[in-house]
Amino acid sequence: MTSRQAQAFVRRHGVVLMAARGAVPSLAEAIAGGPYRGSWWGHPKGKEMFRLFGEVIESKDVLVCRLAGGKITFVHRRLWPALVRLAGRFPKGALAAVRQEHTATGAHRTVRTPFPRWVPREVLESARRLDEARAERDLAPLLMSRTQ
Repeated sequence: MTSRQAQAFVRRHGVVLMAARGAVPSLAEAIAGGPYRGSWWGHPKGKEMFRLFGEVIESKDVLVCRLAGGKITFVHRRLWPALVRLAGRFPKGALAAVRQEHTATGAHRTVRTPFPRWVPREVLESARRLDEARAERDLAPLLMSRTQ
C-alpha cells in the first residue's frame, strides 16, 4: 500500500483504528490484506505499517486521538464538524489530539492537546451549522459501538 492509498482509506472511512480491532475499520488490517494474528509489529508487513502509520499521523487532515475504545484512532478532517457537534456523547479525554514527541534524551513522550483546543475555527463554525441527525449518520459506526 502506498501513502496515498493509506490516506485515501482514512478519508473514505472517516474514522479508522490504527491497528486495533473494533467497530470501525483498521488501517493495519487494510495494509495486511485482512485480519492477522498477534501484534502488527510481528507481521511481515510491520515495517510498511510503521511507515504508513507515520505518514497518516503527519497529515494535517487527520486527527489522532483515542476515540474508539481508547485505542489510537484516525479521524479524517471531513468528519471533524460531526465530531465537534456530537462531542458531548464522547468522553472528553477521548477527543484530545495525541502525538508522540522525541525528547532530548531520545525517549518518546505523548503530547496531548485537549479538546477543543485543537479544533480550527472554521470547523467550530461548520459544527454549529451541522444538523445533529447528519452528524449522527456520519459517525454512526462509532456511536453504535458505544451502545453495545
